[in-house]
Amino acid sequence: MEEEQVILVNELDQQIGLMPKLEAHERAILHRAFSVFILNDKNEIMLQQRAHHKYHSPLLWTNTCCSHQRDGETNIQAGSRRLYEEMGFKAELKELFHFIYKAPFDNGLTEHELDHVMIGYYNDEPIINPEEVEDWKWMKIEDVQNDMLENPDDYTVWFKIIFDEFYHFLEEHTI
Repeated sequence: MEEEQVILVNELDQQIGLMPKLEAHERAILHRAFSVFILNDKNEIMLQQRAHHKYHSPLLWTNTCCSHQRDGETNIQAGSRRLYEEMGFKAELKELFHFIYKAPFDNGLTEHELDHVMIGYYNDEPIINPEEVEDWKWMKIEDVQNDMLENPDDYTVWFKIIFDEFYHFLEEHTI
């Protein structure tokens, strides 16, 4: 199977090439990504625990799903595809904002992403893909914030960065 390619971008989110995903993470090259936050009617976020066999950040908690767009795919198409692949359901997504971050992992890889953050709403249980997801749970936004302060090692590096941006966005905007 051919290795997944990521879309290399400049700081204006203009595509400048493609690169194998692992190589982009080894070389810390800026590439396009997305993060999906699913909320329910109680204003809780659906978190996922990454599968135990993932090559980085196994068993850590993170947002509902995140990944990389494929060449020619819109941000919403990519988010919808991956949400269904990982969590087994569809939800209408809305893009909120994007930003650039850089986060090194313990294994020598680095995320350097222009991340498109999306939100959607869903109230049922997901049908998780065990190849991608170990477990899931609903948590109130404030409880996530407090738990990350008390148990920072339980969460992915990127989620701590993205959640902070997401939380401040929610404070400043009505969606």
